[in-house]
Amino acid sequence: MVLIRDAYSSQSRPVLHGLMGAVSAAHPLAVAAGQELLQAGGTAVDAAIAAQAVLCVVAPDACGLGGDMFALVHRPGGETVAVNAAGAAPMAASELSTDGANSITVPGIVDGWSRMSEAWGALPLSRCLEPAIRIALRGFRVTAALAGTVAAHRDRLRRGGAESWALLGLKPGELFVQERLADLLAAIGRDGAQAYYVGPAARLIADAAQALGGALAVTDLAAHRTDIRPPITIRLGDVTVATQPPMAQGVLLSMALTGWQRLGEIPAGLGDHAGIELTEGAFAYRARVAEGESLLANELEVDFTRAELRGGPRAYLHTAGVAVSDSTGLTISSLVSVFDDFGSCVYVPGCGITLNNRAGGFTEGPNTAAPGKRPVHTLAPALLTLRAGSLALATPGADGQVQTLLQVITALLREDIDLAQAVAKPRWRSEGGALLIEQSHPGIARLERLGHRVRPLPDGDTRFGAIVCAGQIDGAPIAVSDWRRNTWSGVA
Repeated sequence: MVLIRDAYSSQSRPVLHGLMGAVSAAHPLAVAAGQELLQAGGTAVDAAIAAQAVLCVVAPDACGLGGDMFALVHRPGGETVAVNAAGAAPMAASELSTDGANSITVPGIVDGWSRMSEAWGALPLSRCLEPAIRIALRGFRVTAALAGTVAAHRDRLRRGGAESWALLGLKPGELFVQERLADLLAAIGRDGAQAYYVGPAARLIADAAQALGGALAVTDLAAHRTDIRPPITIRLGDVTVATQPPMAQGVLLSMALTGWQRLGEIPAGLGDHAGIELTEGAFAYRARVAEGESLLANELEVDFTRAELRGGPRAYLHTAGVAVSDSTGLTISSLVSVFDDFGSCVYVPGCGITLNNRAGGFTEGPNTAAPGKRPVHTLAPALLTLRAGSLALATPGADGQVQTLLQVITALLREDIDLAQAVAKPRWRSEGGALLIEQSHPGIARLERLGHRVRPLPDGDTRFGAIVCAGQIDGAPIAVSDWRRNTWSGVA
């Protein structure tokens, strides 16, 4: 396997090599924040927090302080740990929904920052949040995409109390200044997680939810704790793949990769078909994600002569990724999210944030909604360790995350292509019984003959995700980013 080829005059986004570290993230300003922290002597985790915080400022439709964060942290010496910074449904909830005030679970991202900073940071949390505070105070220019998302969800935002939010009145190119959000970030930097979960901010958050009929209470916020524990790991030859344990659905990626390995030699031209069948087979277990690693014992069937058309993956799209590695080899793969666009659309005026709608992740069976319970989460970053070093991989796309990562990882391990090509190549996505596929994909006709309900879409359509990737290979920090969406990478 040739992981990195010469990047000179590369048509695909090249792999970059750094000295102090490397960053890949869902927005160029987030990458710049990560580089700034690395140059200031920060660790990969310091840089990741800085990048995530900037994303919370510039991408409020995808993530924010009202949402959650999942991360895999690989420490020099070989150990990888999983950070689950997501909260539970309110203890007093009598009904839970997919939208509005009763779809809110306790936001976990701020406590996740605090715990990661304490465990793996070198700089104060306040320093990590400085780039985000600067951008919130100075403003950033609203993109056409963000303005379009606001327009599409204007009615939901108004129902959620966001009528006074300046973003609703801005056009593409105009500056969006967020003084309340800057104040909240500064308080978190000064006082830590308690500035969010205890005191005035907690009261503002609970009041906003309760004013619209929600059950979220200050006691729910005060009781929140981040879960840090071992990931789910599988071996694929010389490569170890770590995924997020429950309640994230990372185990579905582990199941699909395990099934891919059990297939042995896949007939020529049928790799995509096998991946689709493995994906749909794995998603049949989504409601049972809480069983974790034990699900790997279930064998996923693949008929190489026809499509089973089992469906399974759903149509959610959102989230933003950050991957960072530093010169010591500390590497982090992470995702931040409010779930749907602007989450629940419940707006907290005193904080300048919207709250998540993660209760929409509850489904059936073991994943049925209940007070104090965490739903299955779509956030599924991955982290590979191999002889040459480590690679952190993550992508937005909800149920598409497992599918995009499966295609990139199997391309690296089985096809004779390098990392940059594996990230750039055309993709498919199983969704609601259809097979969405980038129109330049060379396997469209073959997949149609096998019976897949193929629906070609323009290359780069939002539904095909956007990989962020960073790691340390042969002692050097590296990063590469997808050409899709606004994803970018940089080095220090």
